[in-house]
Amino acid sequence: MKKANNSSILFILVLWLLMVTTFFTLLVEAKKNHNTKTKMHKNKKHKNVDHRNNPPNDANSPVPIPDKGTSTYPTKSSVFNILTFGAKGNGVSDDSKALLGAWNSACKVTRATVEIPSGIKFLIKPITLQGPCMPNLILQINGVILAPPKIGSWPKSSLYQWINFKWVQNFTLQGSGTVDGQGYNWWGTSQPNQKKKSKKIPDIKPTALRFYSSNNVTVRDITIVNSPLCHLKFDNSKGVKIDNITISAPESSPNTDGIHLQNTQDVEIQYSNIASGDDCLSIQTGCSNVHAHHINCGPGHGISLGGLGKDKTAACVSNIVFEDIIIQNTLYGARIKTWQGGLGSVKNVTFSNIQVSNVKVPIMIDQFYCDKNVCKNQTGAVAISGVKFNHITGTYSVQPVHLACSTSIPCIDVDLISVQLEPTPGYSGFQQELCSNSYGKSMGPLVPASIDYCVRSGSDYVKRISRSHDYYCW
Repeated sequence: MKKANNSSILFILVLWLLMVTTFFTLLVEAKKNHNTKTKMHKNKKHKNVDHRNNPPNDANSPVPIPDKGTSTYPTKSSVFNILTFGAKGNGVSDDSKALLGAWNSACKVTRATVEIPSGIKFLIKPITLQGPCMPNLILQINGVILAPPKIGSWPKSSLYQWINFKWVQNFTLQGSGTVDGQGYNWWGTSQPNQKKKSKKIPDIKPTALRFYSSNNVTVRDITIVNSPLCHLKFDNSKGVKIDNITISAPESSPNTDGIHLQNTQDVEIQYSNIASGDDCLSIQTGCSNVHAHHINCGPGHGISLGGLGKDKTAACVSNIVFEDIIIQNTLYGARIKTWQGGLGSVKNVTFSNIQVSNVKVPIMIDQFYCDKNVCKNQTGAVAISGVKFNHITGTYSVQPVHLACSTSIPCIDVDLISVQLEPTPGYSGFQQELCSNSYGKSMGPLVPASIDYCVRSGSDYVKRISRSHDYYCW
């Protein structure tokens, strides 16, 4: 029995010695590792290595996480170049399917880019690029896209627009390239070095770029030329920003608006050059909260609200501001035009700091707009109120001011402030201002001085008549 106890004691002593040995071994190793790390840290501090610019050589090292606020660029996996989708890029072959394929693939990826590369021309037939897509999709046009030049090659079902963006959100169209509508045949004029004209031109002509029912859209830096009809159109959209674009078409191109807005709200247009055969900017019914500034306009028809209220329809436009705009060699400058018999209202419109040069009629309100030789007289009209012409300066070639308002629905709160307009040197046949049924105030300096009589104080009764038309826009 005593022998068994001795064996047990011996076993416990051996086990205790093993535990003590293991403990001291681990303690020594820990101290050694600590000294090694401290030495490495000191060496790293002295070498001042920046791994953000000089990544480790170890291929298995993790990719560093970008700092917050650092700009991120599309990776190769998020750029969809239409050449990789079969585009020929010779300006003759149809590259529409390649563009659609790139779009459909990019549409599924957040922050993706559809790329149209520079130095190459792509023929694109009428196409719809449809959303909704993943957020922050970009169409990067650095090359040239061409519309079909022959009218007969356009399907009858595609005559309303060439490239249609439908239901897109949080989308950007940008680039250094050109969108060419090749609209010469549509206008009834021949392209340079082209002898034959098209035999038949359809009544419906396509818009170059159309955005339908789209929100939070940015269009910037691109050039749009020679559209058969409008160059850039937004309808039923909201949250639009247009920045630093160029639009160009010859004066012989009819109805080729530069930028056309309809049923669109919350728009900013800035730092752009627009020369077209029709309106540089055209604002139609259903538009509100539009701010256009730092625009060069002309030649063409100038800046227009309307025509509004055609065929006795209700038109509603409000809160529109145009400022810091240069208008040269146009038919009109700042213009509001409405059809007889229309309903609804135009209110809170400001034209400020507008410089005109050789403009036929710089300031115009016309409640008798007619696009024919003769139009039927009607008593109804779209009510116009709260319009300011502030600091309009420059030269005119026909008439400085034309305010033709309805007897039954007069224009109210129309202000002429610091208007200074002089005849264009060398021109003849100038007309005096025409002003009728417009109520508001005028403040100097005013040139010619006679425009001081263009607006007069209105009674409360006149104001009630005009404001009653707001009913149609509630």
